[in-house]
Amino acid sequence: MHHFFVKPDQIVGQEIVLSGPDVNHGKNVLRLKEGEQILISDGAGQDYRCAVKALGAEEIRATILELEEERELSSWITLYQGLPKGDKMELIIQKAVELGAARIVPVATKHTVVKLEGKREEGKRKRWQAIAESGAKQSKRSRIPEIAPVMTFREALASASDCELKLFAYENQEGTEETKAQLSRVLPGLKIGVLIGPEGGFDPEEAQQARESGWVPISLGRRILRTETAGLALLALLMMRLEGGV
Repeated sequence: MHHFFVKPDQIVGQEIVLSGPDVNHGKNVLRLKEGEQILISDGAGQDYRCAVKALGAEEIRATILELEEERELSSWITLYQGLPKGDKMELIIQKAVELGAARIVPVATKHTVVKLEGKREEGKRKRWQAIAESGAKQSKRSRIPEIAPVMTFREALASASDCELKLFAYENQEGTEETKAQLSRVLPGLKIGVLIGPEGGFDPEEAQQARESGWVPISLGRRILRTETAGLALLALLMMRLEGGV
């Protein structure tokens, strides 16, 4: 079933109006037909199963058939991701969206090689946001996760002040007992922060700053995971804890 996102003002009574680029995409790419069922999300957590009513030149009108069950995780998870090299951030965003991250914050750390400033940063962010939207549609998310502007390490620590559980994957942390203890704290409704370093990991000074800001260092096992793997591994654990009770 094809998936669209709309703004609340596009929902009028029992009808939803698709406009802008969605019209061309729906008519000429997806080749929607009258009567075909589609999924529409309002971006605030509500999903609607709809049937296409009319295909016009500037809008597509759909009739609401029923409300769908929300597909979001029961906890708000923010991934603070150390900027990796090349196009790895695109993969991380795509998969983090599939795994339920609500917000993704690119972080410039001491070991970050990539430098993003001005127009280059804005261009990257727009592309990353488009990838997040595409991933949300593909995985039938009820919301499109936000890709925040690039933050310094100190800015990232400060922005996570409202997180009730803050975990950072640290390659120098030994054993998984602390990991198990922290995962046992994961409950619905909890605001969770996940902090992942870039290639080369965290500088010892950064690790100390994180601890002083309430972040708990955890291990993800005996092997050293790449930056594009570590965050996804931890998000998968959190997802299964929230949805599977493991």
